[in-house]
Amino acid sequence: MKPFDFLVLGSGIAGLTFALKVAPHGRVAIITKKNRAESNTNYAQGGIAAVTSKEDSFELHVRDTLEAGAGLCKEDVVRTIVQEGPERIAELIELGMKFSEREAPGPNGERELDLGREGGHSKRRILHAKDVTGREVERALLAAVAQRPSIQIFENHLAIDLVTTRKLKQRNKGVAPLQLETETTHSSEIISRLSEGIGQAGPASNGDRCVGVYVLDNKTGNVETFVASVVLLATGGCGKVYLYTTNPDIATGDGVAMAYRAGAAIANMEFIQFHPTCLYHPKAKSFLISEAVRGEGGVLKSVDGVEFMDKSHPLKSLAPRDVVARAIDSEMKRSGADHVLLDITHKPPEFISERFPNIYQTCLRYGIDITREPIPVVPAAH
Repeated sequence: MKPFDFLVLGSGIAGLTFALKVAPHGRVAIITKKNRAESNTNYAQGGIAAVTSKEDSFELHVRDTLEAGAGLCKEDVVRTIVQEGPERIAELIELGMKFSEREAPGPNGERELDLGREGGHSKRRILHAKDVTGREVERALLAAVAQRPSIQIFENHLAIDLVTTRKLKQRNKGVAPLQLETETTHSSEIISRLSEGIGQAGPASNGDRCVGVYVLDNKTGNVETFVASVVLLATGGCGKVYLYTTNPDIATGDGVAMAYRAGAAIANMEFIQFHPTCLYHPKAKSFLISEAVRGEGGVLKSVDGVEFMDKSHPLKSLAPRDVVARAIDSEMKRSGADHVLLDITHKPPEFISERFPNIYQTCLRYGIDITREPIPVVPAAH
């Protein structure tokens, strides 16, 4: 049995941020199924929306968000997130996050944040690190975690199932809902730890609470029991259940399944976001073409080279991504094509390769020079 004060399943931005916040209060274990940097966060490209410009305002950001939310957003939640955004950006910078900058207007040669624009935004408010923002966020957070001796990361460890008091009681009665032949920790050890004050169940749980997790060590093949008074699921989504997704192979919905088996309420599963532009190529796998490409002037066209977004929204290719994804899907069904085109060739080649170095180089490896030809794209679970 491996006892900790906090267990975090997942090593993306949510899990790492939580681990850093609670590190002063006890020992933290981060469980991640591959290496520590392998997460949805690591593959994010475009950037983070926050009000940091004098030309922008909280009210404008709130308005844009509510409009893009098509009446489904809770305004008080939107306002809280928008208003706290600049503070979270400041936290990331303090942790070592390096956002792209540009030379500020004026004779002093000062630098300022290079703000991009994406669909649904009326102002430039996207802070980014070229086109590998997620990778830079992951790097900064992992570097900060490495400086906290109370945090331990367990790589190549696959969470199998949550340990709950109900399951332990069933097991003691001879009912074994999950048979683990390699499990070495007897449930009485965990119950003993519970009696020492590991925590109390919530009022809506009928006395049942999560006290740990069974974890498979992929290198040894052993199943180990991790125990803690607080268990956080930060396991990402389930993008890999879809034919096209921008998510990495690890996005298999493990956390949702474990939570469901433990009795947690699963809600809003219909709100799977689809990114309009995933690279369509027989040899490419899950490669995102950032919304920032459209933010910098990229135009969506049919395979015949005809623009079509003007029929769907006044913002055309810069409409909110759900509108764009549906419009692309409609165009593909209308034409019978298996993809559409994203064209930014009207921009200077130097600008394209400098602003989108990762996208430019990746497409080039697949024989697509985005400075000279449009990019084949399809909507994908994101």
